[in-house]
Amino acid sequence: MGENELISNRKDEHIDISLEKDVDSEIHTWLDSIFLVHNSLPELDMKDVSIKAKLFGREFNAPLLIEGMTGGTKRGAEINEQLATIADELNIPMMVGSQRIAIENPDLSWTFSVVRDVAPNLFLIGNIGAAQLIEYDVKQIAKAVDMIDANALAIHLNPLQESVQPEGDTNFRGVLNKIKKISEEINVPIMIKETGAGISMEVAQKLVDANVQAIDVSGLGGTSWSAIEVYRALNQNDEIKAHLGKKFWSWGIPTAASIIEVKSVVGDKIQVIASGGIRDGIDIAKSIAIGADFAGMAKPILKALSKGVDELKTFLLKLFLEIRNAVFLTGAKNIYELKNVPIVIFPPLKYWLESRKIKIRGV
Repeated sequence: MGENELISNRKDEHIDISLEKDVDSEIHTWLDSIFLVHNSLPELDMKDVSIKAKLFGREFNAPLLIEGMTGGTKRGAEINEQLATIADELNIPMMVGSQRIAIENPDLSWTFSVVRDVAPNLFLIGNIGAAQLIEYDVKQIAKAVDMIDANALAIHLNPLQESVQPEGDTNFRGVLNKIKKISEEINVPIMIKETGAGISMEVAQKLVDANVQAIDVSGLGGTSWSAIEVYRALNQNDEIKAHLGKKFWSWGIPTAASIIEVKSVVGDKIQVIASGGIRDGIDIAKSIAIGADFAGMAKPILKALSKGVDELKTFLLKLFLEIRNAVFLTGAKNIYELKNVPIVIFPPLKYWLESRKIKIRGV
């Protein structure tokens, strides 16, 4: 079995495990440590509340990004096509899954480019892994953009997943310099995203210096890629890697802490996307209130889509209504005013921020 076939099998395996197994982190996002202060006199008509938000200068109907999930297989192509159709209809952005397999095997590029075929006006974000930056030159990386006529490119940081994956690539030496080079030479905005373990303020500062345009924190609290790799390792009878994955099942920075850490460093210079265990509109509203500009979601969207396209559309419309209601009940008129509503923070998030000497507006 060739390497590309192994990667294809792994991609479909990831989907099956995430849908069928309990792979959530044992530590949650800590968004439940945040309370938005209820405004019983909002002086607003809810129908006038706007949840429109901008990402990379383009305005969308809601502050929601469909995170990268798949591609590279027939099944992945079908999922991408369905996601793209709904994202285009509802005017929200979408990221594809890692495009490594199609860069190395152009015959599979159609499993990603299908999104452009069905949604020519969709805001699309390409996706490549940090470990591949070491292997590829800038021209090869640019193929991820050209393949789908991407509006932006995400580079995902996944050292945790690679370290526990049976066939993982753990060489991350030189990644930061390559990110700097890509941000200078590729003509679309560059987003850096984690994959479920969060981004610290120290890493965020390095990314500011590398001139990236957005950071997707993808914190601890949702799907654990260590957990997914545990099941894969067990399927391969690799007890050593399964042991390691179990130990690091809940490793990382909880999403709420990561949002605040990153925001404390980047200010208004870089957009912040909250992801990692975002499960409803209240989570999204809380994330924006503590510093995020946008939010991303993957597993709940995949689960809804597994029941049909209509089910996914209904799920997303309910989500939009939840966001709008949360904004309304704080007395804010829109997403941007939500950033200034009163909030209260409780432990354990409160203790984390104190230990890291991070202050958040008035708290």
